[in-house]
This record gives sequence, C-alpha cells and structure tokens, in this order.
Amino acid sequence: MLKHAEYLRLVDEMIEHDRRYFVEAKPTISDYEYDQKMHALIEYETAHPESVHPNSPSRRLAEAKTEGFEQKPHRVPMYSLGNTYSEDEVAEFVKRVEKLSGKQHVTYVCELKIDGTALSLTYEKGQFVQALTRGNGRVGDDVTANIRTIRTLPLKLSHAPDLMEIRGEVYMSTETFRELNEEREEEGLEPFANPRNAAAGSLKLLDPKEVAKRKLNLLTYAIAEGNSTVATQHEALEQLQTWGFPIAKHRALAHNVAEIMAFAHQIEKERKHLPFEIDGIVVKVDDLKLHKVLGHTGKEPRFAFAYKFAPEQAHTRIREITPQVGRTGVITPVAELEPVFLAGSTISRATLHNQEEVARKDIRVGDMVVIEKGGDVIPKVVSVDLNKRPKHSEPWKMPKVCPACGHSLVHKEGEVAVRCPSKTCLGQRTRQLINFASKHALDIDHMGERVVEQLVDKKLVSRPSDIYLLNAEKLSTLDGFKDKSIQNLLESIDASRKCTLSRFIMALGIPHVGAETAELLAEHFGSIDKLMHAKVEELDAIDGIGEKTAQEVAEFLGHELHREEIHLLLKHGVKPTQAAVKKIAGHEFHGKTFVLTGALAHYSREEAAALIKERGGHVSSAVSKQTDFVLVGAEPGSKYDKAKKLGIQILDEDAFKKRL
Repeated sequence: MLKHAEYLRLVDEMIEHDRRYFVEAKPTISDYEYDQKMHALIEYETAHPESVHPNSPSRRLAEAKTEGFEQKPHRVPMYSLGNTYSEDEVAEFVKRVEKLSGKQHVTYVCELKIDGTALSLTYEKGQFVQALTRGNGRVGDDVTANIRTIRTLPLKLSHAPDLMEIRGEVYMSTETFRELNEEREEEGLEPFANPRNAAAGSLKLLDPKEVAKRKLNLLTYAIAEGNSTVATQHEALEQLQTWGFPIAKHRALAHNVAEIMAFAHQIEKERKHLPFEIDGIVVKVDDLKLHKVLGHTGKEPRFAFAYKFAPEQAHTRIREITPQVGRTGVITPVAELEPVFLAGSTISRATLHNQEEVARKDIRVGDMVVIEKGGDVIPKVVSVDLNKRPKHSEPWKMPKVCPACGHSLVHKEGEVAVRCPSKTCLGQRTRQLINFASKHALDIDHMGERVVEQLVDKKLVSRPSDIYLLNAEKLSTLDGFKDKSIQNLLESIDASRKCTLSRFIMALGIPHVGAETAELLAEHFGSIDKLMHAKVEELDAIDGIGEKTAQEVAEFLGHELHREEIHLLLKHGVKPTQAAVKKIAGHEFHGKTFVLTGALAHYSREEAAALIKERGGHVSSAVSKQTDFVLVGAEPGSKYDKAKKLGIQILDEDAFKKRL
C-alpha cells in the first residue's frame, strides 16, 4: 500500500500521463503500466477516502477538449469500461452480476476490445447527422466531417428507427500505421506511439481531406438509443450488421468464467493475425433488460468490463545507441540490444525515434530496459529499470555532425527531426539504395540491407545506377558470395531493368511518395520523361496529390543530381513503362466488376487487382448492384455485409484461385 507522500506524487504523475495521453496523444508509458499505476492510486483512495486529492485522475474521465472542434452533449452518456488483467477478477465480476441481478444463470457476449477511439454516431430518419468523441462522457468533440471520410460508415440506413445513437470504435490498421510512421519520420515529424494514438491524432485534424488520407476504419458494437426491436446484445450486433454497419467477426456467447476465459485465450493466440490492434476482450451481459437492472457506478457500467492482455515484454540491456541516417537525411537513434527472444523472434535493435524520445525516457547506454513489440510488430523500449543503471552513466546526446559523412547536422525550429543536409551523404545514399532494391520498388532479389551495406563499404556502389555496372569479379569480393549467389544477384539485377513506371518512381525515393502516389503519377503521365517536365501546378491538379507532395516531386525531379541519376539509369538499360494490362481472352472475369474487402492471405490488394484486370475484369472501391463479385479476406467490413444483402456472389481466396 502506498504511503501518503507516495500517493501525492502518483497523483501528479498520473495527471501528467493523462495530459500526454488525452491531450497530446503521445503516451510515454504502456497501457499496462498506466493501468497498474491507476490501480495503486484507487487502492489507496479506497482505503483512505478522507485523503483523496481533489484533482485525482480517478475522479474524472480525462479526455480534454480539442481546440477547433465544437463540443456537444451525448444523448446517452458514454461510460468507460472497468478492466482487469486477472482471471480471479473475471470470476468476481460474474459473481457480482449474479448477486445484483438475482439470477444464477446469466449469458454473456464476448467481443474484441478494439484499441481505437470511441465514438457515438447519431442517425435521424435513417440519415447520418453527427459523430462525437467520448470526451468526458457527457460531452464530446463534434468530428462529424472527419468521420464522413471513413468509407465503411453507412451514411443512409433503410428500415431504421427515426432516431438512433450507435456506439463504435475508430481504428487504424497496423499496415496503414506503419506506412504513416515511415512518412512522418521522413518529414521530420515525431512518429505515433501506436495505431490507437495515430487514429486519435487523425480525428483531431481540422482538415477532413487530411483525415481521409489516414485511411481510418470503423467497427460498431452497441445501439445506445433506438434498440426497441432487440432484446439482447448479440441481437443488437446482428441488427447493426443488417443495417450495414461494420462489426467484428470474432465474438462468442459464454455462460461461465471458463467459457469467457476460453474465448480470451483463443483471441490472444489469434491477435497477431488480425489487421488491427486489440488489447483484450470485452464481456457484456447479453440480456439488455439486465443492463438497466445492474446500472452504473460513477463512471463505469456494472454489466460490462474488459479483460486485457498483458503485453509480451522482455528485459535486456542496451549495448550502444547509434545514430542512423535515413534516406531523406533524418538522423534516428537506434538502441543496439543484447539479443533477446520476444513474441516469436530474436530482437537485437529497437528504434528510439528521435532525441526527444531518448531524453523523455532518459535512455542511456548500459541501461537495463523493458522492450515490447508495438502491435506485436515493431520493437520499442517501454521503460528503463533505474535500479539497475550502471554507475557513472551519462545522458545520450545527438552528435553534432553526421555519423556517415561528417557534415554538420541541422535542427530546424518547430521540427523534431535532426537532419544531415548534404546531398552527397553516403549514409543517405545507402538507405536510398536499400529503398531502390526493396520489394516495393525494383524488387531486386538477393540484394537485402546487408548486401547493400557491403557494396557501399567496399565502394562498389554509391548510387542506384552503379548497381547496373556490377559484375562477377566485383561481387566475388563480398563476404559469403560464391558462384551461385553471384549468378542469382546478377540475374535479379538484369531482371529489374524491365519495371513498371510506378515501381521506378517508388525506387527514386521521392519524399512523401508512397505506392499509391507513385501509381497516380504513373497513370497520369505515362512516362518518366513527361513526369520530369511536369510543373507544380499540373502535379497539384491530380486528384489524390496534395500541394506539399506536388512541391516535393517537382523539387526532387528538378534537382540536377537526381535528373543526372535518372538519365544514367535509363542509359544502363532500365526501362520503366506504363505497360498496358495484358488481357486473357475469353475468361469468365471479362467485363465483370470486383470489390475487394478484408485482409488477403496470399495476395496483396495490388496483386489481386492486377490478376482481375489481366482477365478483363474491373476493380471498384464500392459495392453496388453493378458489382459482380466480392473477393473476401480476413475481417471483411461492411462491403461484405452489403454484398450479402444484395445477393452478390462472394469469393474467398480458394474460390478466387480456382477461377483464375
């Protein structure tokens, strides 16, 4: 139990954590750590009610008002859920429900706890009219314009009550999250800590066009008002699906603690394969009449709670902190770790993002640290064990000069990033070469990161065009390269000369240009020559390309060094073409319209679309009566539901492959 002085310090600490989480959307501790600290806070206050600090975070729902958004009241208050990491507390919840309800046999619905941002959605006479964030539970920010950008949100309902309020969770997929953070780091912006904070930060943007670029998604889970036709929570989910709302596929009915925990353990095993982050399951009493009987505490419902998964973590020591130069010159500190096995792989490095992150967590060389995988994907340092810090350790400082070329680093006011401004920096060129050969660019097999680093170290390659001057004699100097590996790499290099224009544009490493933007540029201009002569105004006029990206493209392609490099690549036989899609005559897909939904296991979206187009089909983004097939992967959204309602033929991947 805390002492009073420790309690007061913890109140101040939790106020600061709430500010970072709710106001800045930049938490500095994990959810698990936060929950443990809050539990200790509440435990003290329960034992000493006379000593509760008037500003204790336990006494309020802390989400702050966001500047620029109008605040409006919720028709029905939005309560936060109590949570636990303990199976014993799950059993206590079940006992409490049975006692308060006077029933011995209660049915529960188990659902996924999506790690996103909670919303209430209001519909009047079937029309979407308003979206509010949770806020403090009574009033929330009006983010209606931003929510309209979510493609899975139904804007019009048929056969719905005149007035409805739906509860849902806005989230960002793990794939979109990775892409967004890569872009932010290239721009010198601080990366988001996790997809939840990325989604929350996106909703707080004042320009809906910028929100649309974040590719947010939605899952709904409750009817707060307008549910007079359903008697249970599982019927409410089915009704939401019938209306066209996206709901999570994974759910189950349970009748006791054993069945609840069986669902929890099953989901914990499967969570790595989901296209979005979850941090546990939500357990709700199924009978909606019992919800009214059980009621609420001050801020939590008594008929529902969350069982959260403790994050997989490991302890290891930081051997060194090395500054790494990115392809756009951004310097990123990287923790070199004593190798440790975590969540299915051995981790030896973890990005520390920027110098502010290192200073905020006070991470030093020699520290024993806790690491975990963000979204079970990206290794990150969660905290430092100060009790095991070596004596005489010193705070880490960003170097004054570039570790790769020695050029003085610059730190622009208002930017988090520290950059090397040199256009000839070998470190930048190394990262540019890695990007050039990567799978999403020219896809040169057998030229991974370590091979590129060797080629640069031995001064065999300093820019992409040098790759096409490599021969067997030069490659024989690389460690581990024998006749077969030399032949394989040379064949891959030769094959990369024939590439699509969009991949070539990606390979150039233009700031802010990802796969979709590269495809837009390729489709619009049709050749690299026309693109190189494009003006900012023409680029900016392309639907889907903003002013900032247009300026970056024009500046990049107008630079003498970049133009020289493109001409050298073409001289060495690289032939980027906007090839016409080949057609397979007489295929059953000819003239048919497809819509893709869910996460495909064997194809990327681009690969599946290309196969359809080869066979004379078309790919659309929206389901309508004109749609012929819907190709469905894992966790399909409302497109799948709409297709079923319209009687459109649905293909899973196995059926799709057979028809190919």
